[in-house]
Amino acid sequence: MVIYAVDESQRKAARVVGALYLFGFVAVFDELYVRGRLITDNAAETARNIMAHERLFRLGIAVDLLEMASMVVLLTALYVVLRPVNQNLALLAAFWRLMEAAICVVMTLSSFDVLRVLSGTDYLRTFEADRLQALARIYIGAHGAGYNVAEIFLGLGSTVFSYLWFKSRYIPKALAAWGVFSSLLVAICTFASVIFPDFQDISFPGCYMPITIFELTMGFWLLFKGLRPPGIAEVEKATR
Repeated sequence: MVIYAVDESQRKAARVVGALYLFGFVAVFDELYVRGRLITDNAAETARNIMAHERLFRLGIAVDLLEMASMVVLLTALYVVLRPVNQNLALLAAFWRLMEAAICVVMTLSSFDVLRVLSGTDYLRTFEADRLQALARIYIGAHGAGYNVAEIFLGLGSTVFSYLWFKSRYIPKALAAWGVFSSLLVAICTFASVIFPDFQDISFPGCYMPITIFELTMGFWLLFKGLRPPGIAEVEKATR
């Protein structure tokens, strides 16, 4: 059995990972609270909701941008922790998660397009209100489509990182194995929804619940327990 040593930079990076796993749940604010409150199936009603609560909509955008910035820090910290286990796989996982962040940034631009279309500026007055509302609803749909594509790369990157956690034994193997399962489930479900659009309605929120449990548990574990390479407990007992 290979025992991977842990240095101080890895320990610090692991606590950063734990904190950012927990911070990542602020994304729920925009996806579930803001959009769940403002966006409906009716384009006209959605447009009225957004303009009546423009500050809330913009706050959701700001939260998304903070989440994406933290995502880059998260994948960097994960790479620092898991690079000694397998540098090539850690780099692959980091690039997949970076793809997720890049897609999310582009996805956020569609939210600014929604505000621009509904702003009522002079150059838009040549278009009927219902056409602008429909166009805004298209941009909102583009945001959702981008989110689904980003989740594919989240699942892929998280699967590889979880495999490296399993191999490293820095955390309990059962937790790492759960991470592999839950991450792969997200990748499969979101990819399947590209081919079968109705599949997302069936699989949500079931396909996201396991990875939610994993990231919450990992966040608290790394913050309060940190990393502990295998074999240390046995060595300590042997020297007593």
